[in-house]
Amino acid sequence: MEHAFTHFWADKALSVLLKRVDKDPQKSLTQLVDIIGRHFKFFPAKNYERMRAGIQDPDNVYMKLALGILRDCDRGLVKHLLLSLGLHAGYYGTKTVRSKRDAYNCNIPWTILFDPTSACNLRCKGCWAAEYGHRQQLSLDEMRSIVSQGRALGTHFYMLTGGEPLLRKDDIVTLAAENPECTFLIYTNATLVDEKLCADIKRCGNMTLALSIEGDETSNDDRRGEGAYNCTVKAMDLLRRENVLFGISICYTSKNIEAVTSDDFLDKMIALGAKYAFYFNYMPLGKDADVSLIPTPTQRKYMYFFMKKLRNSHTGKPMFCFDFQDDGEYVGGCIAGGRNYFHINSAGDIEPCVFIHYSDANIRTDTLLEALQKPLFMAYRKGQPFNDNHLRPCPMLENPDILRKMVRETGAKSTDLVDRESADDLCAKCDAFSKEWAPVADEIWRTTEHPKTHTQYYRDHK
Repeated sequence: MEHAFTHFWADKALSVLLKRVDKDPQKSLTQLVDIIGRHFKFFPAKNYERMRAGIQDPDNVYMKLALGILRDCDRGLVKHLLLSLGLHAGYYGTKTVRSKRDAYNCNIPWTILFDPTSACNLRCKGCWAAEYGHRQQLSLDEMRSIVSQGRALGTHFYMLTGGEPLLRKDDIVTLAAENPECTFLIYTNATLVDEKLCADIKRCGNMTLALSIEGDETSNDDRRGEGAYNCTVKAMDLLRRENVLFGISICYTSKNIEAVTSDDFLDKMIALGAKYAFYFNYMPLGKDADVSLIPTPTQRKYMYFFMKKLRNSHTGKPMFCFDFQDDGEYVGGCIAGGRNYFHINSAGDIEPCVFIHYSDANIRTDTLLEALQKPLFMAYRKGQPFNDNHLRPCPMLENPDILRKMVRETGAKSTDLVDRESADDLCAKCDAFSKEWAPVADEIWRTTEHPKTHTQYYRDHK
């Protein structure tokens, strides 16, 4: 009842503010920050002070980003995303997730990733998904069950991966329409974006797309296939014309890192309408994985400082950007294993991470809560952070002996849909990088300031 009441009045307030914003954006955005800060304690008080100061500064890149979203995106879509992602996921979801963690004595995720299908219509170098074929699918009812169970635990944010999720776009739209209090972010290769999908996204109001792209045409198509770049740009043009909020997803490798961090690339993405950018470090998954694509320690160091520059409020870019590997210091290291998220593949296997293909649970035999209380996820809970240097967060890439140990001791099985791979074989591909990165990461950790995350860990639990 409280949720419905708050949603009603938040909806009314946002409708008024979004109508006024064109006349006086600074005043309207300041009022929005004041309302959030007064009624919903998402952040410490000093964060709201910084937001207010940024709104008053026309040169602040985040003010430019906010105005860009309001200028380029459908206002109804903006309002519904603020409600689903801000009110229900950010406020009520966070409170519920924290209470459930204490009640059930296990990790409870804020986000769940799942794969509607194993199928993909591209074959990108270094991506395991293209090898899966059309053999595995989650039914619509199984996806409904994931979301309903997740909502009961407090999880209101869902990321859809694959395979190519939009091969199941009708079911995804149905799922989003049935769950207006949840937000759905879909990672897509952009080949299936069309006008009907744009209309469906605006109708539902709680969906956004992250389009995969890796640099300029040469760099992108070298990995994703001839014509992929132009297809993605065409999809961006359509999304921008239809006023749909979207961003980009970038897998950076040893070969494309210069291309995907260049000013030319980022400026073009912004000009095309992208409002956020997610960077992912290449992971050597699968028996035929190309280890040479793992970014070198020198490149990882470059990425760490590049992200600092990219996000600077005056010298950065008007995009919301983060790097899942190098931003561990902001979230207290590894967030997988249900600490903040976990992954369900298209065969229903419940995995600790989208990059860790081992499991001891499946949605067809276990509830989500039962999976979170099983040995593999409990090993994550008790082991996190896997390294006190949060620039070395991963139990696979930076601490491979830890993943070996967890898989061995919990009896987790390989969930690779093509060719089972032992943890010893996978981690052997990470040993060299782990050893070489450790002294570089430790030097950065010693010589730079880091945020205090106030993150709770569970190492001392029996």
